[in-house]
Amino acid sequence: MKFALRVRFAAELLGTSFLVTAVVGSGIMGERLAGGNIAVALLANTIATGAVLVALILTFGSISGAHFNPAVTLADALEHGLPWREVPTYLVAQFAGGILGVAIAHLMFGLRWYSLSSHARQGWAVVFSEFVATFGLLSVIWGCSRLRSAVLPFAVASYITAAYWFTASTSFANPAVTIARSLSDTFAGIRPTDVPLFIVAQIAGALAATFLFRWLVPNLVAEAEELIVPHTGNPREVLQGEYARKVPSSEVEP
Repeated sequence: MKFALRVRFAAELLGTSFLVTAVVGSGIMGERLAGGNIAVALLANTIATGAVLVALILTFGSISGAHFNPAVTLADALEHGLPWREVPTYLVAQFAGGILGVAIAHLMFGLRWYSLSSHARQGWAVVFSEFVATFGLLSVIWGCSRLRSAVLPFAVASYITAAYWFTASTSFANPAVTIARSLSDTFAGIRPTDVPLFIVAQIAGALAATFLFRWLVPNLVAEAEELIVPHTGNPREVLQGEYARKVPSSEVEP
């Protein structure tokens, strides 16, 4: 048994929205308070993103798997963890959630709900950085989900926190977040013209890591349904305790 697709859609939409709100909002706040010091602004952006990732994966992981990322969803489907017929629902939720997150961040800081970014992120070094960033992210996900699933939320957040600093692109590693950030002419933004190559690099990195771990961990396909955290099985057992009684039967799929 698992949660109904509409419930997982809502979880992916909300999770991606909060993620982008944190990325863009902390970028705005950091830039305003840093007094022109880009390193300080990036540090604020990094801490907020890493912290919110732990919280969001722990919150929504047992419902939808906490993908919040089309590259992760496609990799999951490729390894038979998510039916291909459900992939469009996840992708729509993630892209819509990203745009909603930008609007929320802008409105909180008194800005127009969207503004096309003028922040240039171009050049093959930066594009290659996105390949590396996404390859590393999927490697962490595949490795931890098979071998140490209990620590995966912290491993993912730790990796993204580090990748903000060791990649030239500051580790977008997420097509939905990339498109959303093109709608924000703020610290976290990216020019729309730079988006396509970022997404190509991200998908390539995700595929490379997926094929590598298919070889490194031979039983990958059989266990791919628990890509981020376990979210199949009986939801009432997953939620446990008094909260389990509050899940309506209509929200659960056989």
